[in-house]
Amino acid sequence: MADETERLAGFLYEIGLLKRYRRTGWLVAGVGDPESIADHSLRAAVIASVLAALEGADPARAALLSLFHDSQETRLTDLPHLARPYVTKASNEEVTAHQTRGLLEAVATMITGAVAEYEGKASPEAVCARDADKLECLIQAVEYREQGNRNTRPWIDSSLEQLRTGSARRLARQVLETGSLDWLARAMNGDDPAP
Repeated sequence: MADETERLAGFLYEIGLLKRYRRTGWLVAGVGDPESIADHSLRAAVIASVLAALEGADPARAALLSLFHDSQETRLTDLPHLARPYVTKASNEEVTAHQTRGLLEAVATMITGAVAEYEGKASPEAVCARDADKLECLIQAVEYREQGNRNTRPWIDSSLEQLRTGSARRLARQVLETGSLDWLARAMNGDDPAP
């Protein structure tokens, strides 16, 4: 048990690397201080739960899948799409199996199951989590564009093309029509609906 607990502590430290690793696509786009992989995963998990609620799926399961969807990047890093044709890499399921080797069985099963479901793309929760990944990227691209980066259009277009659920497509259209701080102006002016 002590060895399993020690391995679990190590896994939690490893996951912490996601707070340090930057999303490399944004570096390619010229963003000076891009979001971390963990930043992306947090908002993607929130979006996944929202999409799942709208689509009649399990919000908690969709959020869980989303939280682990990029956990392999502690070992693979965030390879930009430009590099992918030149690099052979292990599957996310293989990396996850290595990451979770020696962990308590219940924990390893939960993590490997979440990754396998996400990569399988079949369950409603996986579809919502995958859409959340793309919708989060689109939202981040809009925010970077509003901050003056003019190179975000390819990320917006590619994200839009990959959305599968009606809820994600509707939200994406609204995001493109809404300023990233419009909500703040409404809140400051007391225009939010009364509780």
